[in-house]
Amino acid sequence: MKSWNKSSWRNFNIKQQPTYPDMSELKKTEEEISKLPPLVFAGEVRKLKNEFAKVCEGKAFLLQGGDCAESFAEFNADNIRDMFKVMMQMAVVLTFAGGCPVVKVGRLAGQFAKPRSSDFEEKNGKKLPSYRGDIVNGNEFNEKARIPNPSRMIKAYNQASSTMNLVRAFARGGLADLHKVNKWNLGFVKENALGEKYQELANKITQTLEFMEACGITSQNTPMINETILYTSHEALLLNNEEAMTREDSLSGDWVDCSAHMLWIGDRTRGVDDAHVEFLRGVINPVGIKAGPSMSEVDLLALIEKINPQNEMGKINIIVRMGAKKIKEELPKLIRAVKKAGKNVIWSIDPMHGNTIKASNNYKTRAFDEILREVRGFFKVHEEEGTFPGGVHLEMTGQDVTECVGGSREVTEENLSSRYNTHCDPRLNANQALELAFLIAQSLKEARDRMKER
Repeated sequence: MKSWNKSSWRNFNIKQQPTYPDMSELKKTEEEISKLPPLVFAGEVRKLKNEFAKVCEGKAFLLQGGDCAESFAEFNADNIRDMFKVMMQMAVVLTFAGGCPVVKVGRLAGQFAKPRSSDFEEKNGKKLPSYRGDIVNGNEFNEKARIPNPSRMIKAYNQASSTMNLVRAFARGGLADLHKVNKWNLGFVKENALGEKYQELANKITQTLEFMEACGITSQNTPMINETILYTSHEALLLNNEEAMTREDSLSGDWVDCSAHMLWIGDRTRGVDDAHVEFLRGVINPVGIKAGPSMSEVDLLALIEKINPQNEMGKINIIVRMGAKKIKEELPKLIRAVKKAGKNVIWSIDPMHGNTIKASNNYKTRAFDEILREVRGFFKVHEEEGTFPGGVHLEMTGQDVTECVGGSREVTEENLSSRYNTHCDPRLNANQALELAFLIAQSLKEARDRMKER
């Protein structure tokens, strides 16, 4: 670590970065951001790492979810509230039905940058720089919008700060109180059999709380009943911004990326000798490593060793994204290699990115059945390998969108266009996300029971 500093990544090969036309303006923006207050604090980051250590031991489960890419246009309090509500609903289902404490991590308050398969996009013979997320440039297909603009980093910081304030208020100001479990149900979710199923579970929780109160355990003397923590995460893609948000902890001397509690690197930026890995090896934040079908055992072990040489429990979250067709073939090899090397990691499943398809009407979508099939394959592989399936990582929203096909309240290819609002990849709507939580719960309970037996 002696050779690391928060700007040492600049000496390494870097991918997926925008080309800013005015470097002096970029430097000025970086300096401004570096003087702004942190969005998260070192103590919170350490607390999340401790929670992740419990997941490593099979004593808790990670629920990570949120927007594919946050946008400036859709930013409002109602959307944040609805995302908070659906995360709380899913966590309650997994905790109560799955018999397991749940660590909640949102893809929010910073998930603005997106990797792209090409530096340029072409429409009707016109070629422009690709849209890389609102923190970089605009989604509109014109030259002015597509020019990378450093000032967008300031706007992204301000939006993330407002989001953090509201999330903390929801988490500690009463909305997270288990006595309000009935109020988390979103209107459009109530209108079907899934809503009835959730209501049945909510009634059981209410009865349990009434019994606890009769025994003297109330929300007044037991904060965990009326408070929670929703941690934040995003892909650490735009390193100019990540460096500017990195601070030295005055108490320990550790370096903390104060833009989020947890960060991750994607399939396109995980080169062990590249800039993104160099940056992330120096901060104390928990780090996610996306592992797609191209990830080899050698590469994964090299990444784990580089980012977590002390084998610290709670530091590494391997986010598997193989696709439903490849999960049972590819995942066992990685699990066996990591297990043999004695590395402490969380295994979580991202069933979204490996199952993206184009519908007949040319909309990019994902099939709920394939998402579920990959999740079930993930749990099955861990059962066979004797390891713990530690979490799920979803692109989802609290809105009633029509972006992924299928689910009990079926979205078809024909009605994708009715509420297809994503700026990037298709997301599960709240109904589909809650349904998935119910379907995962039983598999989670069985996995926990096996851990107890061992």
